[in-house]
Amino acid sequence: MPYTKHPEIKGILTSQFKNQLSYIEKHYKFVTVHDLLDSIYSTSIIPSNAILLTFDDGYADHFTAVFPILEEKGIQGCFFPPAKAILNHTVLDVNKIHFLLASVPNIHILLDDVFECLDKYRLEYALENNDYYLSKLAVASNHDPKEITFIKRLIQVELKQDVKKMILDQLFNKYVTVDEEAFARELYMDIDQIKCMARNGMYIGSHGYEHYWLNSLQPDEQELEIDKSLEFLDLVNAPTENWVMCYPYGAYDDSLIEILIKKGCAIALTTRVDIALLSGDNAYTLERLDTNDFPKDSNSRPNKWTRRILPS
Repeated sequence: MPYTKHPEIKGILTSQFKNQLSYIEKHYKFVTVHDLLDSIYSTSIIPSNAILLTFDDGYADHFTAVFPILEEKGIQGCFFPPAKAILNHTVLDVNKIHFLLASVPNIHILLDDVFECLDKYRLEYALENNDYYLSKLAVASNHDPKEITFIKRLIQVELKQDVKKMILDQLFNKYVTVDEEAFARELYMDIDQIKCMARNGMYIGSHGYEHYWLNSLQPDEQELEIDKSLEFLDLVNAPTENWVMCYPYGAYDDSLIEILIKKGCAIALTTRVDIALLSGDNAYTLERLDTNDFPKDSNSRPNKWTRRILPS
């Protein structure tokens, strides 16, 4: 997620993207969504080193920086913009958390604010005590210290939607901006930009409407999310038959997959880090590699993922 006004945000520079693309060109064969579907649902075979580029969350940099590079090279990218953020100019919760963490250099100041918010809403929303949340959620991950993991998990997963929204909005307004609409207009693509990419060979797929953890919803709520996301795809002239789903946060369950099949979805992408094995059996649970799983130096030696697909 490039955003140079906030250098603390974890993203890559355009120059790094170009170098990474050069590395990929050396070792992989670019394919399209059509190639992928043919491989799963017909007798077509794609190379063992086939790669399909995907870009989540509809950032403006995808249009201004990524799209021109891919178009010049004749490479199809698959873009998954979150419908509501584009249509209503709101900022995704996950991005609010990113920019909040980037705007408060002292994590302990932010922790104090989070605890204050929990204290404020504890009785009204029957919240647990702060030590309960700390012991449950404050565990270091591969990418974050325990304090940051705690804040992410608390707001993204642990708290219910109503209280989560109040706490996150309060902190976002305090530390980032009170003008969410202007921020969203700058952060995400607009309708015309998405339509332009669709006209020029890029693939636009579904990333839900509200960008919810879809496995946290009831089946009727899941279906509404999918229906509204398909209306958005139709609005931007993207495919609504044999279409591609990209699960927000990688979250899904069996009821959601049943709904996707009923609605004409052909494949769905998770956030599990691995090389996808293409077949009809796992068409709705396809793994992906992250940008951080590829070198950003064009002259790098093949890394562990690349070595897995090279001829022995």
